[in-house]
Amino acid sequence: MEPRKMGLRRRQRKLVGAAVMVLFVVVYALFAMAISQARPLQEASKLVQGLWYAVIGVSWIFPMMPLIRWMERGPE
Repeated sequence: MEPRKMGLRRRQRKLVGAAVMVLFVVVYALFAMAISQARPLQEASKLVQGLWYAVIGVSWIFPMMPLIRWMERGPE
């Protein structure tokens, strides 16, 4: 018999990863809202504000990419 490898199974990694993702997105959204309420951004043009919201709205995925790779790696 082959000894069982240490570590989490894919299903467990997905559960842990999903919980971490939800927590990260909540914290990220609160951070983004706090920064978005800064006076310089509020006084900026609509174009600058629109670009800010587009960038901040998409950029949360970049820190999540290693977590997603970890969740999906290896066989079950």
